[in-house]
Amino acid sequence: MTTSDDFRAAGNPMFNSNKLKLGVFGTNCSSACAITTAESTFEPTFEHNVEIAKKLEAAGWECMVPIARWRGFGGPTNFNGVNMDTFTWAAALAAVTTKLQFFSTTHIPTLNPIVATKMATTIDNISKGRYGLNLVTGWFTPEMEMFGVPMMEHDTRYEYATEWMEIVDTLWKKNGVTYDGQFLKVKDAFSEPKPYNKETGRPVLICAGSSGKGLHFTAKFCDFNFGFMQDMESGAAWVKKVKELAREEYKRELGTFTACPVVVRETEKEAQDYYDYYVNQKGDWEACENICEVLQVQSQNHSAEMYQKFKERFIAGWGGYPIVGTPEQVADKLVALSNTGVDGALLTMVDYNEELPFFNDRVMPLLKQAGLRN
Repeated sequence: MTTSDDFRAAGNPMFNSNKLKLGVFGTNCSSACAITTAESTFEPTFEHNVEIAKKLEAAGWECMVPIARWRGFGGPTNFNGVNMDTFTWAAALAAVTTKLQFFSTTHIPTLNPIVATKMATTIDNISKGRYGLNLVTGWFTPEMEMFGVPMMEHDTRYEYATEWMEIVDTLWKKNGVTYDGQFLKVKDAFSEPKPYNKETGRPVLICAGSSGKGLHFTAKFCDFNFGFMQDMESGAAWVKKVKELAREEYKRELGTFTACPVVVRETEKEAQDYYDYYVNQKGDWEACENICEVLQVQSQNHSAEMYQKFKERFIAGWGGYPIVGTPEQVADKLVALSNTGVDGALLTMVDYNEELPFFNDRVMPLLKQAGLRN
């Protein structure tokens, strides 16, 4: 069984000695993670993504994680409606970088496990081991129906994903694989090349499963559970829960990652004013309502105040925990985030290429001083 020590020995960026790993989220999609009509130079093009990757690599960030999207969410922006495939995206970026880790987010029901195995190991070899899969079972019904199959019931999706993962994991190790499952069947399957690092035998795996079935799937197969924090207290409880589950049930160490929209400016007023501008004044509320309806974040299940906060956070950055303020305030909030025990954060911005230089120049040195970064 592959362990975190195996990835650490292989020099994988996700297992380096930085206490708080950092990455960015969603740069392969239009509007990335901010559901807003606010002005931005960002475009979901290969050229823009190369610029972002170079800035991240120069400043020592760990990873880039894309969003698997097949259609937009409507509204004035048709949020995420323009999007790059996550496998070819990762292969192209891996070829022009040397340090960053790239993931391919995949909707498991849309991809044959033999095809997934081949594509993943191809990119893993291109990147020399700087690659991983973000495993998603699919939740946006109109997307899944595009493929001519009905949306599976929630727990059934994870039963299907378990068979899929068992086939892929076995094919990473050997050839001549035959599998006769309830959902999936393969006969005498082969896949070459094998993963790049012999120490690990596979790419890094992450999953955002948060239900009972989802957490058990993640604890059994993956290296990181990806979750959204409402606040620091509940975040610490989530980290404790998933790590204990992995240790007690599967004798494995499971890391954790969360997401945070970040606005950092010279003064607190500038940061708060911009957050208010892109979220409350320029937010694409129609697209946000469409997402909340699919996710069943309904007002009757929460107070009006809580419902409004949910929607604001979706607009700010796909529901992540907002971090807004001066460089010093942002650094302090990231220290507090790290104190929950979380291993890393995917930071989201409205305009990555415009905002990253200031973050790298002013916040990263403070994180180093605080002992979060080497």
